[in-house]
Amino acid sequence: MRVLLDTHCWLWMQVSPERFSHEALDIVQHPDNELLLSAASSWEIAIKYALGNLPLPLPPEEYVPSRMQSSGVVGLPVEHSHALHVAVLPAHHRDPFDRLLIAQAQVEKLLILTTDRQFSPYEVEIRWAR
Repeated sequence: MRVLLDTHCWLWMQVSPERFSHEALDIVQHPDNELLLSAASSWEIAIKYALGNLPLPLPPEEYVPSRMQSSGVVGLPVEHSHALHVAVLPAHHRDPFDRLLIAQAQVEKLLILTTDRQFSPYEVEIRWAR
């Protein structure tokens, strides 16, 4: 299964996996699942870090790639088709990062692992992280 990790879920994997439900933990630990982190999540992490809203032990340009590599998470680039698909999404969710994740999940037919209930109205497969 190909799983797109919401930004906070990827961060939980790094520092507090105990926050995951049993089902979510099974998803992130199952060796047959391909875990993906969107470039949009890296952008979100970088912005929050720069604003002082996200403390990290290393700058994001070091932290994100090293943790992705050590956890086996694969990067998902933002393609034009993903960005343009945002235009057809209903305005249920206003967060631009999350809207892009939803678009990527729809275009690429990915499951999303999240806790954000605002993803529910969208036509996308969701697993709740807790």
